[in-house]
Amino acid sequence: MTPRQPRVFAPDDPALTAEAGPPEADGAAPGAAAAPAAAQPTLRELGRRGLRWGALLLSALAGAALLGLTAWFARFVSAALAREDWMGWATLALLAVAAFAALVIVLRELVGFVRLARLGRLRADIAAAIAERDRKGEREAAHRLAGLYAGRRDQAWHLRRFREHVRDVHDAGELLALAEREIVAPLDAEAKRLVTRSAKRVATVTALSPMVLIAVGYVLVENLRLLRALAALYGARPGVVGVTRLARMVFAHIVATGGVAMTDDLLGQFLGQDLLRRLSRRLGEGAFNGALTARIGVTALEVIRPMPFLAARPPRVRDVAAEALKPLLARKSPAA
Repeated sequence: MTPRQPRVFAPDDPALTAEAGPPEADGAAPGAAAAPAAAQPTLRELGRRGLRWGALLLSALAGAALLGLTAWFARFVSAALAREDWMGWATLALLAVAAFAALVIVLRELVGFVRLARLGRLRADIAAAIAERDRKGEREAAHRLAGLYAGRRDQAWHLRRFREHVRDVHDAGELLALAEREIVAPLDAEAKRLVTRSAKRVATVTALSPMVLIAVGYVLVENLRLLRALAALYGARPGVVGVTRLARMVFAHIVATGGVAMTDDLLGQFLGQDLLRRLSRRLGEGAFNGALTARIGVTALEVIRPMPFLAARPPRVRDVAAEALKPLLARKSPAA
């Protein structure tokens, strides 16, 4: 086949014609568009077609086992209660104790939700009073804040100092600044110590843990304990469900502010890229988990705190992480 030689032509030559679309298939109607080629299904798509019979089998067996266990327990309790000897009375007493314990747990969860909601409402009212420069709303919110910690012995001296200076404040915004300085600031200092200790424990355990599963479980438990301790410090005391809701609020705030991605940048700025490269894998994981716990704690402090930061300086994750990672970094110097 002789190759076609290049030719010179003018763009406005009327003899030129453009080919419209792909060539028509044999036997197709003139002007009809060619049908697209059918996409070949992949093995993954073929595996997803239809019902998952294995999952259905396991679900049915698990449901049948649960029903059988429930029926056995119901027969056992019925037979034990039908007896009039010590076994029947012991079963009745145990069921009464279990019902009472379940009632107390439910009540504790409800009280925890109410206290968390009270902190949220107080924070919103304080923010509104500051924004509107409402002196009456400001004074009412300040007294509500003082009443929140009225029964605590650790706040008695601070509350007395606050009440001594209430009459001397006349400018808008100064009363809440006084309440923050005398009542909330000592709680902030204790909260920062709690976050630092928790981040230090997470970093150390993660670096020394022989198994990843143990480290992950400890990080989860420690962070939940930290959230509960911070909530109790500021006057919430939530239960298990309340801590779960609080954790969802904290992580939503972290994701909204890009805190997880910023933790890696914080490590790079604080430790330096050269030191990060010199750290072993375990020490690097410990440093990251410790910094992440510090960020979670600082974010939880901002979420749980009954009032926004006014005159007080909010704690920085960089400072908390620097204090928490000192023992860990002492194990691995840059010259190692």
